[in-house]
Amino acid sequence: MGEYVEVIDADPASGVFYRPVDLNDPRVLASDGLMPSESNPQFHQQMVYAVAMTTIRHFEQALGRVALWSTRREKTTTRGRETFRDRFVRRLRLYPHALRDRNAFYSPEKKAVLFGYFPVRAGDGGSSPGTLVFTCLSHDIIAHEVTHALLDGVHPRFAEPVNADVLAFHEAFADIVALFQHFSYPGVLADQIARTRGNLAGENLLGQLAQQFGAASGRGRALRDALGGINPATGRWEPHTPDVRALERTGEAHARGGILVAAVFGAFLKVYRARTADLYRIASGGTGVLEGDLHPDLAARLAAEAARTAEQTLRMCIRAIDYCPPVAITFGDYLRAVVTAEADFNPDDPDGFRLAFVESFRQWGIQPRGTRGISVDGLLWPAGDTARDEAGLSADAEGIRSLLAESAPEDQRLRGWDLETDRYQTWVGIDRNSAALWAWLVRGPGRGWARAFGLVLEEEEAPATVFRTANGVALEVHSVRTAVRRTSRGSPTTDLVVEFTQRRRGYLDPARQAEMDALPPGAQEMAKPDFVYRAGCTLLISRGTMAVRRVIRTAGTVADDEELARMRLFLSGGMPPANAFAPALAAMNAREPFAILHAGEED
Repeated sequence: MGEYVEVIDADPASGVFYRPVDLNDPRVLASDGLMPSESNPQFHQQMVYAVAMTTIRHFEQALGRVALWSTRREKTTTRGRETFRDRFVRRLRLYPHALRDRNAFYSPEKKAVLFGYFPVRAGDGGSSPGTLVFTCLSHDIIAHEVTHALLDGVHPRFAEPVNADVLAFHEAFADIVALFQHFSYPGVLADQIARTRGNLAGENLLGQLAQQFGAASGRGRALRDALGGINPATGRWEPHTPDVRALERTGEAHARGGILVAAVFGAFLKVYRARTADLYRIASGGTGVLEGDLHPDLAARLAAEAARTAEQTLRMCIRAIDYCPPVAITFGDYLRAVVTAEADFNPDDPDGFRLAFVESFRQWGIQPRGTRGISVDGLLWPAGDTARDEAGLSADAEGIRSLLAESAPEDQRLRGWDLETDRYQTWVGIDRNSAALWAWLVRGPGRGWARAFGLVLEEEEAPATVFRTANGVALEVHSVRTAVRRTSRGSPTTDLVVEFTQRRRGYLDPARQAEMDALPPGAQEMAKPDFVYRAGCTLLISRGTMAVRRVIRTAGTVADDEELARMRLFLSGGMPPANAFAPALAAMNAREPFAILHAGEED
């Protein structure tokens, strides 16, 4: 048990609890941990703890704040009335031997990661039949599942498949984190650099996920490969060729997510090649073509460049989640997030990371909706001043700045925290800050900013199916996070990351939708909707000046009938690509969406 996670080694299939490892035992510390062993449950426990903490550390370094798990929402019934209460989750639970199954998944319901194990079947390959394969011994699977939990702690709405990209993004992002953590292990990196002679675009272990699991489950290869795959016709490994039409014919979440992973890995390779081109020229006498084995010094230099490039790529990818809309994420939105975040914190970009991402995503046909082409400058999310001017508003920075004044009432004053703040106090602070910003926007001087933020607060502008409260049109301040970062020039910067969302009742029958929209507000309370359509925005607010730096809006507002119809079409299965793993509407109501998703892939 630690501050962030606890390992509980219950094995329901065997009916036992395994003795827990004590990582503070002097004998364990003296040997720098238990020796690797597939048959020792205590090593299994150590493995999941170590990899989970490594993954958490990468998130905290990139985001500049303590990691929090998603809140547990508990329902209580008092005198026949249901109420909900949010509870703080201090530790994510890790169960190394939870399932006798070819599966491992993060459970939002249990706030836990459940790892399975299974025997190799005759003909599966990879190991002798009957050999047990433990998913808790796979670095990639552990990092992947813990990343699901970390992303859910930042964006709980990203588990709602309201378009074809949402669950695919969850899978792709988890794969990206697992893949780029490969480069933080010097031994593995040096070996693969030597084997490939520095050509990381060829078949290598650094671009593959869960090699043992994939082989033992009958694939004969890694579970996923960011760089290529086996050509069934030739039986040989071939690199992926970028295809601008791939997304149009790919609907299954893992396959679709693989396109995003390939685009990110392609951007990494572009920067890596640029950074190492001089080394190849020097070592080859100007030809750029190496012959024979790599000199150890050259291999070390290539490995150093690969590690540095991978670390920066991983940091960019994680940092971008603060620059995403709060709901209905698309791959195009994520590209804008990566480019904008990097522009804010590395404006000079001497290595060309932003251009590499734009070029790689363009090659795979990924671009934001509504854009005819993509460029670095054209992808930046609008600044606060730009959004305000486009909405025809006057400046009101003082209204936000007043939330910092010591003279402001306790419930209307923003408070800050950092990496040293207790995580529970951080969680409490988010709730208090949310209340303060809600009051500023709904009842205070911030109301005039609503149009610039893509929010609908005026009764006459909101269709009757938009949720309302006693205060008027409902608005949820989903989160107010602090991000403390250091720019490439060395200056520290602190932002508030604020998420606003609104809800509307949706109906699969357009005629029913029109009927309910025509009723007076409040008349829909007893009619259960078929789905809930959400819209909103994410704001990046400078903690020092309280200026709105970035406005990141969803494609439409909560009153947007066109976006509502688009979601209706997707949920009813009428929008290609179809949702392949399960009907999207059923997936939205699933208590364990990742268990369903992973079971569909790993059977």
